[in-house]
Amino acid sequence: MENVTITINGRSVSAPAGSTILEAARLANITIPTLCYMKEINEIGACRICVVEVKGAKTLVTACVYPISEGMEVWTNTPRVLAARRTTLELMLSNHNRSCLSCVRSGSCELQALCKQYGVENEAKYDGAKTLSEIDDSAAHMIRDNSKCILCRRCVAVCKETQGIGVIGASNRGFKTAITSAFEMGLGDTSCVSCGQCIAVCPTGALQEKDNTQQVFDALADPDKVVLVQTAPAVRAGLGEAFGYPIGTDVQGKMAAALRALGFDKVFDTNFGADLTIMEEANEFVQRVKNGGMLPMITSCSPGWVKYCEHYFPEMTENLSSCKSPQQMFGAVAKSYWAEKMGIDPKKIVMVSVMPCTAKKFEIHRADEDANGVPDVDIALTTRELARMIDRAGIDFRALADENFDQPLGSGTGAAVIFGATGGVMEAALRTAVYMITGEDAPSVDFTEVRGVEGIKEATYEIDGVGPVKVAVASGLANARDLLKKVRSGEADYQFIEIMGCPGGCVNGGGQPQVPYGIRNFVDIRAERAKVLYNLDAKNLLRKSYENPDIQELYKNYLGEPGSEKAHHLLHTTYVKRTVNRVYGK
Repeated sequence: MENVTITINGRSVSAPAGSTILEAARLANITIPTLCYMKEINEIGACRICVVEVKGAKTLVTACVYPISEGMEVWTNTPRVLAARRTTLELMLSNHNRSCLSCVRSGSCELQALCKQYGVENEAKYDGAKTLSEIDDSAAHMIRDNSKCILCRRCVAVCKETQGIGVIGASNRGFKTAITSAFEMGLGDTSCVSCGQCIAVCPTGALQEKDNTQQVFDALADPDKVVLVQTAPAVRAGLGEAFGYPIGTDVQGKMAAALRALGFDKVFDTNFGADLTIMEEANEFVQRVKNGGMLPMITSCSPGWVKYCEHYFPEMTENLSSCKSPQQMFGAVAKSYWAEKMGIDPKKIVMVSVMPCTAKKFEIHRADEDANGVPDVDIALTTRELARMIDRAGIDFRALADENFDQPLGSGTGAAVIFGATGGVMEAALRTAVYMITGEDAPSVDFTEVRGVEGIKEATYEIDGVGPVKVAVASGLANARDLLKKVRSGEADYQFIEIMGCPGGCVNGGGQPQVPYGIRNFVDIRAERAKVLYNLDAKNLLRKSYENPDIQELYKNYLGEPGSEKAHHLLHTTYVKRTVNRVYGK
């Protein structure tokens, strides 16, 4: 592509033709602040924070949408530009709930950071009437507080464009404009799938997960409760960011130490549940292939994806694997197998999970997720909630020495840890399915064709005794929609499909630490966090789920074999066909 040369702040900058001023500045390491801008999905120039001066232009222009041209002269930091940005921030604050000290985003709020940068006082210069709003807490996983909304429309864009759902949008006009669900419905009454991607991209505290940390603190303080905790693979790849570590830092050992310091009776690893899921899921896939079962079989680990399927592709719920997610399998085993071994009444156990996912808060309340007569999991926390608990308890995370998980439910193979990345479930399942079909290890455990952050990936593998097995992987629900439409129409033919609700998989889940879009627009946090998981897989001496000795022990002395009656009772679930409520853009 041909390059264009422009001047920014007196420096010569070369950028591809068609680039915006913002993109050109980034290439020259010149920072232009943004609020509404999300690369490729929300390029609307609405917030006016990125305004710059261009020679010959009568007004300031928005750098995020203004294309460069040969010889253009741009200034990003003139008194006029700085004053305009300051005024814009002051106007935002005039209609903003400024209870910053008690806000969950205090210290990580993009609006707060810009106000500090430009010297804007908390007491707004343009005080006056405020748009009336009510808190919406109707959804199982989140709270919407429009008194803190700045109308950047990031949440609208990610819900509609990235996830293909569109249950929120702008209502009314002018001063009364608000981001709401259609017909003023509560979010919990819509076809929201609880993925939390809207929370992940919100620059302020307008959207937040429902905080369950006090419930956990209360349980830890109750001498009559045995409080267990399990942590998902992706949490160890994201938690460090809340404590100043670079994106893509493995903090597994410090995380285990912090959980023990919080007072949990046992600190376990959801990787055990992931290995167990693979044993059941691979067996289910093999049985479907051999016995003419419903194909393609589609993974069921991502609760956001499962709820999406129930709403938008209800006829394909029969394609879903009946396996519970690793979180739920782990809870079921902890409250049956482990409880029996320890001689503990399951009713005394409080099972806490730490997940990168807000949809897990919905999942724990689903029907058929209480195999032993009690909920498989009692409380689901996000990575962010765990970080807040560590802070509140006064634990110096960075000073902690690495510790290990408790056994036997703290063990996991390399196959389990890659569950957190898109393609990881498929790769882990193939490693075990090949063994179940052929009785031999796969020639290579690395099924690299299904790795990477692309929205849709396809591959074909030749397996002795079965022939070619066509697989597909999708992450992000708009990609899942496109893939399933092809399956439904007969245009595409697969035997096995992995779908994750969040783009890039759990590493980019709606419950992970929020990353400012000044970084997200130019750094692929999905790939950086995924590297942690693939490195842990490569270093693990056991890389196939059936090699996990504690999983072998579980089947030998308790479950019998994959797919047994007892395994089905504890580890499998059912689905419902839901309706689609009114949504924007439909």
